[in-house]
Amino acid sequence: MRDDHIRRAWRTTSPGRAAGPRGARVLLGLALAGGLLLTGCSAGDGGHSSADGAHGSGGYAGPPPAPDRTPGTAQGGPDGEQTDGARREIAPSPDYLSTFALDVDTASYGYARRSLADGRLPDPATVRPEEFVNSFRQDYRRPDGNGFSVTVDGARTRDEDWSLVRVGLATRTAAPDGERPPAALTFVIDVSGSMGEPGRLDLAKDSLGAMTDRLRDDDSVALVTFSDEAETVLPMTRLGHHRDRVHAAIDRLGPTESTNLGAGVRAGYDTAVEGLRRGATNRVVLISDALANTGETDADTILERISGARREHGITLFGVGVGSEYGDALMERLADRGDGHTTYVSNDEDARKVFCEQLPENIDLTARDAKAQVAFDPATVRQFRLIGYDDRQVADQDFRDDRVDGGEIGPGHTVTALYAVRTRPGASGHLATASVRWLDPRTRAPHEESGALETGSLHEDLWTSAPRLQVDAVAAYFADALRTGDDRGSALPGALPLSALAGRARTVASATEDGAVRDLADSVERASRLTG
Repeated sequence: MRDDHIRRAWRTTSPGRAAGPRGARVLLGLALAGGLLLTGCSAGDGGHSSADGAHGSGGYAGPPPAPDRTPGTAQGGPDGEQTDGARREIAPSPDYLSTFALDVDTASYGYARRSLADGRLPDPATVRPEEFVNSFRQDYRRPDGNGFSVTVDGARTRDEDWSLVRVGLATRTAAPDGERPPAALTFVIDVSGSMGEPGRLDLAKDSLGAMTDRLRDDDSVALVTFSDEAETVLPMTRLGHHRDRVHAAIDRLGPTESTNLGAGVRAGYDTAVEGLRRGATNRVVLISDALANTGETDADTILERISGARREHGITLFGVGVGSEYGDALMERLADRGDGHTTYVSNDEDARKVFCEQLPENIDLTARDAKAQVAFDPATVRQFRLIGYDDRQVADQDFRDDRVDGGEIGPGHTVTALYAVRTRPGASGHLATASVRWLDPRTRAPHEESGALETGSLHEDLWTSAPRLQVDAVAAYFADALRTGDDRGSALPGALPLSALAGRARTVASATEDGAVRDLADSVERASRLTG
């Protein structure tokens, strides 16, 4: 459930007002919560596992996440609940919930880095802060089995009463290669004229060749190409003793005419359905600059084919963007509708990371329709804002409605959500409870996990806090600065000039000894020079 019209919203909570029937439910929930405690939910790595929303018992835990409601019933309206298509800068009391579908896309950050390296600022419309933040390694505790761990922490900014609160979700690391289900992958390759530019089709071919060598004998591969028309050049083929056949098909790829992306998507999904393997991970891998200029160029028409295959056959989409000119918005919407995610590759190092090092998490699934909900305590929180996830927001009452679309997450993935939170003066006690709900990808059984944060955990200054939290802050502030000039709200509390932010990035890059963070610092410095 994603809405392109929802933008960054500041939300205000009030402990002293309860308007309408939902307000009465909030007060009742607060009273009932006096006997609840989410065990093992300290700031940092605490987590609590439950099924279908059941929680333990004990002391006060603040407002309960995701109040139980009849699935599919609308609760929005005059008392402040956000409804589809709404845009609101300040949320009326008592709206203390924030709900969104999980997202592991990173294409926005990769394309911004490419733009800056080429000496130009990225278009603000292509900058999605959550994709900047989720581009970096995290140190969250991993769960022992399937599902998620929940980490909730934060630190104070230099703006009075304002903190950054981080909700971190992590899946188990990838199992040994032989333990994952087999994969049935349909590669849909753009061979249009624009893909002849260095770093596009040549990079795609090298990447596919490397990935083919890493796949198992019981995996299957199909290959579809498209330019002005689409062609299935290799039907679904079990690798086994046929790797040479796959490599030969890849080697024959060459740029031809214009870009009929719609035809490519249609043919790709037709091939995937024809070669569908029960018990396998069936996925379409679209590699393109997404610059559709022939045939069906209307996104909604193309998207309907993807949505149908998702509903009927469980086929998911992995979008890989390439090229200095890149149709970011179209690729993002395709992946959203196709229950998948996107990334962007600009060089051999990026391609090796995506197609080799991250191969298990990019083809396997550990969670379907995953959604997160954060319940802020109106007794301690005055105002909050989710940083990013603009097109991933979900109506609060739909958190436990498993018919509502969420995000698809693979093994080894982490998802980070940052909030700017303004606490009440002298606030003490429970601050927020974060919950994640997902469906088992094979049984469709629902599961939940939760973690909580106390105000006392926000004592540390942001720029002396844990290095990985500082990395996330730099990424979020950087994305927010690049979006200056669009219509999506004011700067984040504690924001620094880009020149000062580059210095922070250099310091934390040294502390983490992480090459990706050094690249981030380089990008911030380039942006600082370009903006004067």
